[in-house]
Amino acid sequence: MGKVKKVLSILTATTLVAALAACGGTSNNNAGAGSGEEQLKKITLFQSKVEITEPLEALVKTYKEETGNEVEIWGAAGDAYSQQLVSKLGSNQGPTIFSVAQGPESERLKSYFADLSNEEYVKNIAPDMDLKVDDKVVGVPYGVEGFGLVYNKELVDPANVKDLNSFTSTMEQLKADGINGLSLSQEAYFLIGHIINTPFALQEDPLAYIEQLNKGEVKMADTKAFQEWAKFMEVIRANAKNPMEVKYDTQMGDFATGKTAMVHQGNWSYSMLEDFGDFASNVGMMPFPLEGNDKIAVGVASYWVVNNQADEAEVKAANAFLNWLFTSDTGKKAIVDDFKFIPAMTNIEAGDLDPLSQAVHEATVNGETITWPLNFFPSGIITNDLAPAAQEFFMNAGMTGEQFLQKLDEVWAKARSKWF
Repeated sequence: MGKVKKVLSILTATTLVAALAACGGTSNNNAGAGSGEEQLKKITLFQSKVEITEPLEALVKTYKEETGNEVEIWGAAGDAYSQQLVSKLGSNQGPTIFSVAQGPESERLKSYFADLSNEEYVKNIAPDMDLKVDDKVVGVPYGVEGFGLVYNKELVDPANVKDLNSFTSTMEQLKADGINGLSLSQEAYFLIGHIINTPFALQEDPLAYIEQLNKGEVKMADTKAFQEWAKFMEVIRANAKNPMEVKYDTQMGDFATGKTAMVHQGNWSYSMLEDFGDFASNVGMMPFPLEGNDKIAVGVASYWVVNNQADEAEVKAANAFLNWLFTSDTGKKAIVDDFKFIPAMTNIEAGDLDPLSQAVHEATVNGETITWPLNFFPSGIITNDLAPAAQEFFMNAGMTGEQFLQKLDEVWAKARSKWF
């Protein structure tokens, strides 16, 4: 899991920078900008992404030069960030702007979120990419990331992978040709965490479905989308290399050398392909075609929020800074060129993106996305409960897809007893 944590850390870091870039509006309401305008109160910004610390500090220096207003950057990494944030907020020493993750963390801290709904800079947030509480916009995305079927254009035509039947035919043909059709890998998120997101995302109300599952009111084994998903998993097991024999590095290495036609991965995996020269430009990303799904799974790892416990002058200054960040040429350029984010804003051009990030960006801007319900799974369930069940499925060829779903329901129910 060490490798996965590292990859996911890079993934989240990339996401942060993308969202800063992504969140731009078209307003020229740059409060405090320019000589002669009122100077605003100094604010503090607390964030956990060490990868953007230097460019962010450089940017706030530029902000002061352009507007005369000051932003102080605070930083902490990993678990230390969450602990310090809760402590600071609880002691009324909280930052003016801080970052939160979607799901349990944002739910726990939502009482501190200021309503940003009427701010100009939020108007260009890409469809379904804002953070809302009671239909009020309270968070602006750092940037976006997406995952689906990453494929070798020379081996796979997306037109031939549109549903279960065409996916099955493609997998069987690739196997006959001596090629591994689709590779998963043994790490928890790459084994089941990401791929099981799709049947959740295709529910009419994914979060309500998760709540019902937590309460024991529904079962995956009785739900149509999961029943077909289990058939996909049977096809993968029958026609691909056993993922329990594959680590992430091997997965991507075999893909880059043509031994594997597809991998279920995200735009972050492109960094593993760049060392393979021309091949890296010959890849694309398409949806996982469960029930004919034609959308890539796109999500936001972190959001910027404004502390509603700050005084009125600080809140005003915070909105002025965020407006400048997401609407000024200087801010937008920094987000794309210095932070290297995939924009989550429709008014920010993405810049020079790799092919996988470009696919995610286009899907985001066009609203051709499904969400990441996995962000709302109970803490630790993917690693501690779902992954062991998936390991059993791939190691036991006699386990049917239906039995696999029953196993997933069983482990979810056992884990549920720890939370309720």
